[in-house]
Amino acid sequence: MSAVLPATAAPRRETRLARRWPLARLSLQLLSLMGCLLLWQLACAYRINLGFVTFSNTPRPAEVLDAALQLAQSPKLWPHLYSSLTRVGAGFGLAAVLGVTLGLLIGRIPLANKLLLPPLEVLRPIPAVAWIPLSILMFPSSEGSMIYITFVGALFPILLNTIHGVQHVDVRLVASARGLGTRGWRLFTEVIAPGAAPSIVTGLSIGMGTCWFCLVTAEMIAGQYGIGYYTWESYTVQAYPNIVVGMLVIGALGMGSSALITWAGARLMPWQGAKR
Repeated sequence: MSAVLPATAAPRRETRLARRWPLARLSLQLLSLMGCLLLWQLACAYRINLGFVTFSNTPRPAEVLDAALQLAQSPKLWPHLYSSLTRVGAGFGLAAVLGVTLGLLIGRIPLANKLLLPPLEVLRPIPAVAWIPLSILMFPSSEGSMIYITFVGALFPILLNTIHGVQHVDVRLVASARGLGTRGWRLFTEVIAPGAAPSIVTGLSIGMGTCWFCLVTAEMIAGQYGIGYYTWESYTVQAYPNIVVGMLVIGALGMGSSALITWAGARLMPWQGAKR
């Protein structure tokens, strides 16, 4: 009996720890957010002025909360959200398809690497803001130009992470697959692409965040609806609490969409969890 009890008690202890740790992590995250809110409130209440930065005119958390409630009740909320989500979805979708496809080809085929990578490397350092005037000239509609800006912002993180993932697939895995007779397209789809999948998901997650950043920039200039346009319009009419509301909405949407990609990637790569 003495030998059996410790063996049965160990899984119970592991179960208790597994239940406690998520609660502990959630508590730490909530405390972190509350600490940031407290520092924000104190900085605004005491009008802290450090010379290079001042909180004299910064809206307080209570004012931002009131503005958020007003936006939630406003009929303009859903048009703003729909416009931004549509632009991000279109730009990110195009960037994901093209970035992953080009990344797989460039990372695996030497000729594609020599022909395609140099011009892409020349375009990569150009910030998305610099593309705005040219995109307005290239696309007859403002929607097309804004989607193009989000596409450019998301493309290069996806492309580079895909190339990195393909080039760092374990050569022993590829050699073993070839030894078993796997060639051509099957080697590409059954070995190379799954091996590069973790890097691809990372690139997609980073690209989504960059997509939101670029969208806000585009909407500030050419949009009539959208969260970025709402944020810029709030600044022009001096509705300062609304600026913070727009920033927080953008942050929440970006965080949620990136988390969704990470979650979907984890479900599509069950072998990653098996390694832990």
